[in-house]
Amino acid sequence: MDSAITEHVVKNERHTTFYLAAGPEDGPLLIFVHGWPELSISWRHQLPSFAALGFRCVAPDMRGYGRSSVPGRHEDYAQVEIVADMIELLDALGREQAVWIGHDWGSPVVWNIASHHPDRVRAVASLCVPYGPLERGLDGMIDLVDRSVYPEDEFPAGQWEYMRFYEENFSHATAGFEANPYNTAKALFRRGDPSGRGKPSRTAFVRQNGGWFGPDNVAPDVPRDDAVVSATDLSTYAAAMERTGFFGADSYYMNHERNAAYAETAQGGGILEMPALFIAARYDYTCESITSDLPKPMAGLCKDLTTAVVDSGHWMAQEKPVEVNGVLCHWLAVGLSEYWPAS
Repeated sequence: MDSAITEHVVKNERHTTFYLAAGPEDGPLLIFVHGWPELSISWRHQLPSFAALGFRCVAPDMRGYGRSSVPGRHEDYAQVEIVADMIELLDALGREQAVWIGHDWGSPVVWNIASHHPDRVRAVASLCVPYGPLERGLDGMIDLVDRSVYPEDEFPAGQWEYMRFYEENFSHATAGFEANPYNTAKALFRRGDPSGRGKPSRTAFVRQNGGWFGPDNVAPDVPRDDAVVSATDLSTYAAAMERTGFFGADSYYMNHERNAAYAETAQGGGILEMPALFIAARYDYTCESITSDLPKPMAGLCKDLTTAVVDSGHWMAQEKPVEVNGVLCHWLAVGLSEYWPAS
């Protein structure tokens, strides 16, 4: 089966979406949705693997990233707009349904597609971010913070302090990432660290430190973590960051109230009937889903839920691709056997 990755563009009056694709054009469709501050190449280990099995695999550059549109207002990055981008992509592909797979900010996108457009979703999967809290805004996530790790007097927003920092100091936060995109990418894309269990995430200190990278507001020159990115991958990320800047990427964090209002319009009260998969990262201490209450709302919202844990940090699909692909493959083969490509 041909697993070569090809490049494509879908344009209309409201948006341009660049995407990568692999696998037979008539194969069962998987759409992979990346998060902050990634690109379609974040799924470089998944696209050829599932294409080789006979799936049609698509991974877009999301709004604000790479070669897709980068609109100039915060409200352009509300979930209602990004979901519309994805439905338009599905239409352009000539398909009624897909299995949607998201990570980080791609996760609320696929969860929102499932809850607002269930007829366009055969099944939905998320890496790291459970269904429920993020779709409903920042306040709901703060309610689920583990206060044994994040005392309220020291970390009012828990591990989500960095999200408050975007709201309070957006220009400063964005300038810090843009000061040296290559070093920013090196500093962000790091493997999981088992020694961090039970300790505050680095994201909890962003407000205290006056930014992600402290007073200098520029990423340090740390060694590349080859467990997550190759030199070629890193250069691709950095070039995209240099080209687009971080306004779009960071604006995803500026729409909590709009996103909460959008969540209220979900069909069936947001209950998902289709098969759903959540893969938690054991060493992701921001989206902490092993010991905290963050994933608890999901159990009551998903009627056909499968869960798994991978021993990785936040960049799961890049750090532990074999394990992630194995979980996804097993879920598709067992839970959606009729969706499996014909031999």
